Amino acid sequence: MSAEFDQLVAQFEQFQAKLRHVDEQMSGIGQMQAEIAGLEATAMSPDRSVTVVAGPGGSIKDIRFTDAALKQSPQALSSALLATLRQAVAEAARAQAGIVEEHAGGDLHVLDQVLETQAQLFGTTPEELRASMAQSPRPAAEPEDYSQQDVLRREEPQPRPTPPSGGNDPSGDRFLSLYNEEDR
Repeated sequence: MSAEFDQLVAQFEQFQAKLRHVDEQMSGIGQMQAEIAGLEATAMSPDRSVTVVAGPGGSIKDIRFTDAALKQSPQALSSALLATLRQAVAEAARAQAGIVEEHAGGDLHVLDQVLETQAQLFGTTPEELRASMAQSPRPAAEPEDYSQQDVLRREEPQPRPTPPSGGNDPSGDRFLSLYNEEDR
């Protein structure tokens, strides 16, 4: 009976070790979520006329055009914008996969899977994409002018007009009243 007991104790200890390992992995989830929430990837068109900032999950946070972009034909601008959007979203996906892999452990190979998929889509190699991650150049600050205004700018909410106060004025009450005088 002691051999069976020793075997059960060993299995229980293995189970506890696995639970500790899971607890260690899960302890960093809050930090991982914060890093993903703050994620931004910036891409610029080759002529630097279009800039796109992408966030987690492929969200687009900002799009900026220079005067040179606005002088392009609609087809050329559309093409530059789409290519830059794809680049920014792909960079954000690689960065997000890197964060997940860093916190969840390399056992999942999330980054490798993303790099392999993107390499197939973009006609390149995972190694080239990995190298571009290491470089990840930040765009140089450009002079501020009207052409740098955000396309996706957040408009400040307009204050709602305050309704006229009914106060003790019966005519004001009648104007806003849903009932006839007889209903009162």
